[in-house]
Amino acid sequence: MSALVATASPSVMWYLTRGSGVVALVLLTASICLGIATTLRWRTRGMPRFAVAGLHRSLTLMAVVFVGLHVATTVLDGFAPIRWKDAVVPFVSPYRPIWLGLGTVAFDLLLALVITSLLRARLGYRLWRTTHWLAYASWPVALVHSLGTGSDARTGWLELLAVACTLAVALVLAARFALGPGSADRRLAAAAASIAVFLGIGVWYRSGPAAHGWAARAGTPASLLARSSSAPAAPPTRTLADVPQSFRSQFAGSLTASQSGDETVDIRIDGTLRNGLKGTLRLVLQGFPLEGGGVSMTASGVAFAAVGTPVYEGRIVGLDGTRISARVSAGSKTIDLQIALRLQQSRSRVTGVVTGAQV
Repeated sequence: MSALVATASPSVMWYLTRGSGVVALVLLTASICLGIATTLRWRTRGMPRFAVAGLHRSLTLMAVVFVGLHVATTVLDGFAPIRWKDAVVPFVSPYRPIWLGLGTVAFDLLLALVITSLLRARLGYRLWRTTHWLAYASWPVALVHSLGTGSDARTGWLELLAVACTLAVALVLAARFALGPGSADRRLAAAAASIAVFLGIGVWYRSGPAAHGWAARAGTPASLLARSSSAPAAPPTRTLADVPQSFRSQFAGSLTASQSGDETVDIRIDGTLRNGLKGTLRLVLQGFPLEGGGVSMTASGVAFAAVGTPVYEGRIVGLDGTRISARVSAGSKTIDLQIALRLQQSRSRVTGVVTGAQV
Protein backbone atom coordinates (compact mmCIF):
# COMPACT_ATOMS: atom_id res chain seq x y z
CA MET A 1 0.00 0.00 0.00
CA SER A 2 2.93 2.33 0.53
CA ALA A 3 3.41 2.30 -3.24
CA LEU A 4 0.09 4.00 -3.88
CA VAL A 5 0.77 7.63 -4.67
CA ALA A 6 -1.97 9.80 -6.14
CA THR A 7 -3.94 12.95 -5.74
CA ALA A 8 -7.72 12.88 -6.11
CA SER A 9 -9.23 15.32 -8.58
CA PRO A 10 -10.75 18.41 -6.96
CA SER A 11 -14.47 18.13 -6.37
CA VAL A 12 -15.03 21.50 -8.07
CA MET A 13 -14.53 19.72 -11.42
CA TRP A 14 -17.37 17.36 -10.59
CA TYR A 15 -19.71 20.26 -9.86
CA LEU A 16 -18.61 22.09 -13.01
CA THR A 17 -19.33 18.95 -15.03
CA ARG A 18 -22.84 18.63 -13.65
CA GLY A 19 -23.62 22.34 -13.87
CA SER A 20 -22.29 22.84 -17.40
CA GLY A 21 -24.19 19.78 -18.62
CA VAL A 22 -27.48 21.10 -17.24
CA VAL A 23 -26.89 24.60 -18.65
CA ALA A 24 -25.99 23.10 -22.05
CA LEU A 25 -29.26 21.12 -22.09
CA VAL A 26 -31.29 24.25 -21.26
CA LEU A 27 -29.49 26.32 -23.92
CA LEU A 28 -29.92 23.57 -26.50
CA THR A 29 -33.63 23.37 -25.68
CA ALA A 30 -34.00 27.13 -26.09
CA SER A 31 -32.06 27.01 -29.37
CA ILE A 32 -34.21 24.19 -30.75
CA CYS A 33 -37.44 25.96 -29.75
CA LEU A 34 -36.31 29.24 -31.30
CA GLY A 35 -35.09 27.49 -34.43
CA ILE A 36 -38.46 25.82 -34.94
CA ALA A 37 -40.21 29.11 -34.23
CA THR A 38 -38.22 30.84 -36.98
CA THR A 39 -39.63 28.39 -39.52
CA LEU A 40 -43.05 29.80 -38.63
CA ARG A 41 -41.71 33.33 -39.17
CA TRP A 42 -42.31 34.06 -35.50
CA ARG A 43 -41.30 37.42 -34.09
CA THR A 44 -42.27 39.88 -31.37
CA ARG A 45 -43.21 43.53 -31.74
CA GLY A 46 -39.78 44.68 -30.57
CA MET A 47 -37.75 41.93 -32.20
CA PRO A 48 -37.76 41.54 -36.01
CA ARG A 49 -37.13 38.18 -37.65
CA PHE A 50 -33.44 38.84 -38.33
CA ALA A 51 -32.94 39.52 -34.60
CA VAL A 52 -34.72 36.25 -33.73
CA ALA A 53 -32.42 34.40 -36.15
CA GLY A 54 -29.38 36.08 -34.56
CA LEU A 55 -30.54 35.08 -31.09
CA HIS A 56 -30.99 31.52 -32.32
CA ARG A 57 -27.39 31.42 -33.58
CA SER A 58 -26.09 32.92 -30.34
CA LEU A 59 -27.92 30.35 -28.23
CA THR A 60 -26.54 27.53 -30.36
CA LEU A 61 -22.97 28.83 -30.00
CA MET A 62 -23.43 29.21 -26.23
CA ALA A 63 -24.72 25.63 -26.06
CA VAL A 64 -21.61 24.43 -27.91
CA VAL A 65 -19.39 26.38 -25.48
CA PHE A 66 -21.04 24.83 -22.43
CA VAL A 67 -20.93 21.38 -24.00
CA GLY A 68 -17.19 21.92 -24.52
CA LEU A 69 -16.83 22.95 -20.86
CA HIS A 70 -18.86 19.89 -19.86
CA VAL A 71 -16.55 17.60 -21.85
CA ALA A 72 -13.34 19.21 -20.57
CA THR A 73 -14.31 19.11 -16.89
CA THR A 74 -15.54 15.52 -17.21
CA VAL A 75 -12.18 14.36 -18.56
CA LEU A 76 -10.13 16.48 -16.15
CA ASP A 77 -12.16 15.38 -13.13
CA GLY A 78 -10.79 11.87 -13.49
CA PHE A 79 -13.50 10.19 -11.42
CA ALA A 80 -14.70 8.13 -14.37
CA PRO A 81 -12.31 6.66 -16.99
CA ILE A 82 -13.33 9.05 -19.77
CA ARG A 83 -10.70 10.05 -22.34
CA TRP A 84 -10.42 12.98 -24.72
CA LYS A 85 -11.17 10.82 -27.74
CA ASP A 86 -14.45 9.78 -26.13
CA ALA A 87 -15.63 13.36 -26.71
CA VAL A 88 -15.61 12.92 -30.50
CA VAL A 89 -15.63 9.14 -31.09
CA PRO A 90 -18.90 7.66 -29.78
CA PHE A 91 -19.48 4.32 -28.07
CA VAL A 92 -15.82 3.46 -27.33
CA SER A 93 -15.59 4.68 -23.73
CA PRO A 94 -15.16 2.08 -20.97
CA TYR A 95 -17.60 4.14 -18.87
CA ARG A 96 -21.30 3.70 -19.79
CA PRO A 97 -20.37 3.43 -23.48
CA ILE A 98 -23.89 3.68 -24.95
CA TRP A 99 -25.17 6.59 -22.88
CA LEU A 100 -21.90 8.50 -22.93
CA GLY A 101 -21.67 7.78 -26.66
CA LEU A 102 -25.04 9.46 -27.22
CA GLY A 103 -23.62 12.60 -25.65
CA THR A 104 -20.72 12.36 -28.10
CA VAL A 105 -23.17 12.02 -31.01
CA ALA A 106 -25.04 15.14 -29.83
CA PHE A 107 -21.75 17.04 -29.58
CA ASP A 108 -20.68 15.92 -33.07
CA LEU A 109 -24.03 17.02 -34.51
CA LEU A 110 -23.66 20.45 -32.91
CA LEU A 111 -20.14 20.77 -34.28
CA ALA A 112 -21.41 19.81 -37.74
CA LEU A 113 -24.10 22.49 -37.45
CA VAL A 114 -21.59 25.19 -36.49
CA ILE A 115 -19.05 24.21 -39.17
CA THR A 116 -21.60 24.00 -41.99
CA SER A 117 -23.10 27.33 -40.92
CA LEU A 118 -19.67 28.95 -41.16
CA LEU A 119 -19.17 27.39 -44.61
CA ARG A 120 -22.74 27.91 -45.78
CA ALA A 121 -21.74 30.06 -48.78
CA ARG A 122 -19.43 27.34 -50.10
CA LEU A 123 -21.59 24.31 -49.32
CA GLY A 124 -24.80 25.52 -50.86
CA TYR A 125 -28.23 25.96 -49.34
CA ARG A 126 -29.47 22.37 -49.85
CA LEU A 127 -26.56 20.69 -48.01
CA TRP A 128 -26.61 23.30 -45.27
CA ARG A 129 -30.36 22.87 -44.73
CA THR A 130 -30.05 19.05 -44.61
CA THR A 131 -27.31 19.27 -42.00
CA HIS A 132 -29.29 21.90 -40.11
CA TRP A 133 -32.34 19.68 -39.81
CA LEU A 134 -30.21 16.69 -38.91
CA ALA A 135 -28.71 18.72 -36.06
CA TYR A 136 -32.17 18.99 -34.48
CA ALA A 137 -31.73 15.32 -33.58
CA SER A 138 -29.06 16.45 -31.11
CA TRP A 139 -31.76 17.53 -28.63
CA PRO A 140 -33.44 14.15 -27.91
CA VAL A 141 -30.02 12.47 -28.05
CA ALA A 142 -28.64 14.97 -25.52
CA LEU A 143 -31.70 14.49 -23.29
CA VAL A 144 -31.25 10.71 -23.24
CA HIS A 145 -27.53 11.18 -22.57
CA SER A 146 -28.18 13.44 -19.58
CA LEU A 147 -30.67 10.99 -18.07
CA GLY A 148 -28.64 7.87 -18.88
CA THR A 149 -25.23 9.13 -17.77
CA GLY A 150 -25.87 11.97 -15.32
CA SER A 151 -25.45 11.34 -11.62
CA ASP A 152 -28.56 13.46 -10.90
CA ALA A 153 -30.91 11.46 -13.13
CA ARG A 154 -33.03 10.28 -10.20
CA THR A 155 -33.21 13.62 -8.42
CA GLY A 156 -36.46 15.53 -8.46
CA TRP A 157 -35.06 18.80 -9.78
CA LEU A 158 -33.50 17.17 -12.85
CA GLU A 159 -36.70 15.23 -13.53
CA LEU A 160 -38.64 18.51 -13.44
CA LEU A 161 -36.07 20.17 -15.70
CA ALA A 162 -36.27 17.30 -18.19
CA VAL A 163 -40.07 17.49 -18.19
CA ALA A 164 -39.96 21.28 -18.67
CA CYS A 165 -37.54 20.99 -21.61
CA THR A 166 -39.66 18.24 -23.16
CA LEU A 167 -42.87 20.26 -22.81
CA ALA A 168 -41.21 23.33 -24.35
CA VAL A 169 -40.07 21.39 -27.40
CA ALA A 170 -43.42 19.60 -27.64
CA LEU A 171 -45.31 22.91 -27.67
CA VAL A 172 -43.28 24.47 -30.48
CA LEU A 173 -43.46 21.22 -32.45
CA ALA A 174 -47.25 21.22 -32.04
CA ALA A 175 -47.35 24.76 -33.43
CA ARG A 176 -45.02 23.74 -36.26
CA PHE A 177 -47.19 20.78 -37.26
CA ALA A 178 -50.41 22.76 -36.95
CA LEU A 179 -49.36 25.97 -38.67
CA GLY A 180 -46.27 25.12 -40.70
CA PRO A 181 -45.97 24.44 -44.42
CA GLY A 182 -46.26 21.04 -46.04
CA SER A 183 -49.08 18.60 -46.72
CA ALA A 184 -51.41 17.58 -43.90
CA ASP A 185 -50.41 13.92 -44.22
CA ARG A 186 -46.71 14.72 -43.88
CA ARG A 187 -47.29 16.96 -40.87
CA LEU A 188 -49.50 14.33 -39.24
CA ALA A 189 -46.84 11.64 -39.74
CA ALA A 190 -44.17 13.92 -38.26
CA ALA A 191 -46.40 14.64 -35.27
CA ALA A 192 -46.98 10.92 -34.70
CA ALA A 193 -43.25 10.23 -34.92
CA SER A 194 -42.51 13.01 -32.40
CA ILE A 195 -45.11 11.68 -29.96
CA ALA A 196 -43.58 8.20 -30.30
CA VAL A 197 -40.11 9.60 -29.49
CA PHE A 198 -41.37 11.45 -26.41
CA LEU A 199 -43.29 8.42 -25.14
CA GLY A 200 -40.31 6.15 -25.84
CA ILE A 201 -37.98 8.37 -23.81
CA GLY A 202 -40.48 8.45 -20.94
CA VAL A 203 -40.95 4.67 -20.85
CA TRP A 204 -37.20 4.10 -21.12
CA TYR A 205 -36.52 6.52 -18.26
CA ARG A 206 -39.02 4.92 -15.88
CA SER A 207 -37.66 1.42 -16.50
CA GLY A 208 -34.01 2.51 -16.82
CA PRO A 209 -32.36 5.47 -15.04
CA ALA A 210 -35.27 5.88 -12.60
CA ALA A 211 -35.11 2.21 -11.57
CA HIS A 212 -32.80 0.72 -8.96
CA GLY A 213 -29.53 -0.76 -10.22
CA TRP A 214 -29.21 1.47 -13.28
CA ALA A 215 -25.54 2.30 -12.59
CA ALA A 216 -24.51 -1.32 -13.11
CA ARG A 217 -26.82 -1.90 -16.08
CA ALA A 218 -25.66 1.30 -17.77
CA GLY A 219 -22.11 0.01 -18.07
CA THR A 220 -20.34 1.56 -15.08
CA PRO A 221 -16.95 -0.18 -14.58
CA ALA A 222 -16.87 -2.61 -11.68
CA SER A 223 -14.10 -0.59 -10.05
CA LEU A 224 -16.56 2.28 -9.53
CA LEU A 225 -19.28 0.12 -8.07
CA ALA A 226 -18.28 0.06 -4.43
CA ARG A 227 -21.54 -1.34 -3.13
CA SER A 228 -21.46 -5.08 -2.52
CA SER A 229 -24.37 -7.42 -2.27
CA SER A 230 -22.82 -8.63 0.99
CA ALA A 231 -22.92 -5.17 2.55
CA PRO A 232 -24.95 -5.12 5.77
CA ALA A 233 -28.61 -4.22 5.37
CA ALA A 234 -30.27 -1.72 7.66
CA PRO A 235 -32.59 -3.18 10.34
CA PRO A 236 -35.75 -1.12 10.79
CA THR A 237 -34.88 -0.32 14.41
CA ARG A 238 -31.86 1.86 13.55
CA THR A 239 -31.60 5.14 11.66
CA LEU A 240 -28.94 7.39 10.24
CA ALA A 241 -28.88 9.29 13.54
CA ASP A 242 -27.31 6.22 15.20
CA VAL A 243 -23.97 6.98 13.53
CA PRO A 244 -22.03 9.15 16.03
CA GLN A 245 -20.99 12.68 15.14
CA SER A 246 -17.41 11.41 15.29
CA PHE A 247 -15.82 8.02 15.83
CA ARG A 248 -12.54 6.11 15.74
CA SER A 249 -12.18 2.39 15.01
CA GLN A 250 -9.54 -0.21 14.25
CA PHE A 251 -9.61 -1.64 10.74
CA ALA A 252 -8.61 -5.10 9.52
CA GLY A 253 -9.16 -6.48 6.06
CA SER A 254 -7.73 -7.80 2.81
CA LEU A 255 -6.29 -6.24 -0.33
CA THR A 256 -6.61 -7.57 -3.86
CA ALA A 257 -5.12 -6.08 -7.02
CA SER A 258 -5.68 -6.93 -10.67
CA GLN A 259 -4.69 -5.45 -14.03
CA SER A 260 -7.27 -4.67 -16.71
CA GLY A 261 -6.91 -5.03 -20.44
CA ASP A 262 -6.42 -1.26 -20.84
CA GLU A 263 -3.30 -1.51 -18.58
CA THR A 264 -5.05 0.06 -15.61
CA VAL A 265 -4.76 -1.49 -12.15
CA ASP A 266 -7.80 -2.18 -9.97
CA ILE A 267 -7.19 -2.23 -6.20
CA ARG A 268 -9.87 -3.33 -3.77
CA ILE A 269 -9.74 -3.30 0.03
CA ASP A 270 -12.46 -4.98 2.09
CA GLY A 271 -12.50 -5.09 5.87
CA THR A 272 -14.30 -4.59 9.15
CA LEU A 273 -14.25 -1.94 11.88
CA ARG A 274 -13.90 -2.90 15.53
CA ASN A 275 -12.74 -1.57 18.93
CA GLY A 276 -15.02 1.42 18.50
CA LEU A 277 -17.82 1.81 15.99
CA LYS A 278 -18.41 -1.60 14.43
CA GLY A 279 -19.11 -1.95 10.74
CA THR A 280 -17.67 -2.66 7.30
CA LEU A 281 -15.61 -0.62 4.83
CA ARG A 282 -14.78 -1.15 1.17
CA LEU A 283 -12.37 0.90 -0.91
CA VAL A 284 -12.04 0.48 -4.67
CA LEU A 285 -9.66 2.50 -6.80
CA GLN A 286 -8.45 2.33 -10.38
CA GLY A 287 -5.38 3.89 -11.95
CA PHE A 288 -2.30 3.57 -14.12
CA PRO A 289 0.96 2.08 -12.78
CA LEU A 290 3.78 4.56 -12.23
CA GLU A 291 7.35 3.85 -13.34
CA GLY A 292 8.77 4.23 -9.85
CA GLY A 293 6.09 2.03 -8.33
CA GLY A 294 2.63 3.03 -7.24
CA VAL A 295 -0.56 3.96 -9.03
CA SER A 296 -1.90 7.24 -10.39
CA MET A 297 -5.59 7.13 -9.44
CA THR A 298 -8.19 7.79 -12.13
CA ALA A 299 -11.37 6.52 -10.41
CA SER A 300 -12.54 5.37 -7.01
CA GLY A 301 -15.50 4.17 -5.00
CA VAL A 302 -16.14 3.81 -1.26
CA ALA A 303 -18.85 2.00 0.72
CA PHE A 304 -19.15 2.26 4.52
CA ALA A 305 -21.79 0.94 6.91
CA ALA A 306 -21.98 0.72 10.69
CA VAL A 307 -23.81 -2.27 12.10
CA GLY A 308 -27.50 -1.80 11.45
CA THR A 309 -27.30 1.36 9.36
CA PRO A 310 -27.79 2.01 5.65
CA VAL A 311 -24.78 1.90 3.37
CA TYR A 312 -22.94 5.19 2.91
CA GLU A 313 -21.44 5.50 -0.57
CA GLY A 314 -18.98 7.97 -2.05
CA ARG A 315 -15.47 8.38 -3.40
CA ILE A 316 -11.87 8.91 -2.40
CA VAL A 317 -11.13 12.66 -2.28
CA GLY A 318 -7.51 12.51 -1.12
CA LEU A 319 -4.75 9.91 -1.39
CA ASP A 320 -1.25 10.35 0.03
CA GLY A 321 0.67 7.10 0.34
CA THR A 322 -1.16 5.02 2.95
CA ARG A 323 -3.37 7.87 4.14
CA ILE A 324 -6.76 8.10 2.45
CA SER A 325 -9.51 10.69 2.72
CA ALA A 326 -13.01 9.79 1.60
CA ARG A 327 -16.46 11.33 1.64
CA VAL A 328 -19.57 9.13 1.76
CA SER A 329 -23.28 9.90 1.94
CA ALA A 330 -26.59 8.20 2.64
CA GLY A 331 -29.75 10.23 2.28
CA SER A 332 -29.08 13.70 3.69
CA LYS A 333 -26.17 12.55 5.89
CA THR A 334 -22.54 12.90 4.83
CA ILE A 335 -19.45 11.55 6.60
CA ASP A 336 -15.80 12.40 6.09
CA LEU A 337 -13.51 9.41 6.62
CA GLN A 338 -9.79 9.53 7.37
CA ILE A 339 -8.12 6.15 6.85
CA ALA A 340 -4.55 5.27 7.80
CA LEU A 341 -3.54 1.82 6.49
CA ARG A 342 -0.52 -0.46 6.75
CA LEU A 343 0.26 -3.65 4.86
CA GLN A 344 1.13 -6.85 6.64
CA GLN A 345 4.00 -9.07 5.47
CA SER A 346 1.74 -11.12 3.22
CA ARG A 347 0.80 -7.84 1.42
CA SER A 348 -2.73 -9.15 1.13
CA ARG A 349 -3.70 -8.31 4.71
CA VAL A 350 -4.31 -4.71 5.72
CA THR A 351 -4.77 -3.11 9.13
CA GLY A 352 -5.14 0.46 10.23
CA VAL A 353 -7.23 3.12 11.90
CA VAL A 354 -10.42 4.76 10.59
CA THR A 355 -11.79 8.01 11.97
CA GLY A 356 -15.00 9.62 10.83
CA ALA A 357 -16.99 12.79 11.39
CA GLN A 358 -20.41 13.84 10.16
CA VAL A 359 -20.30 16.90 7.91
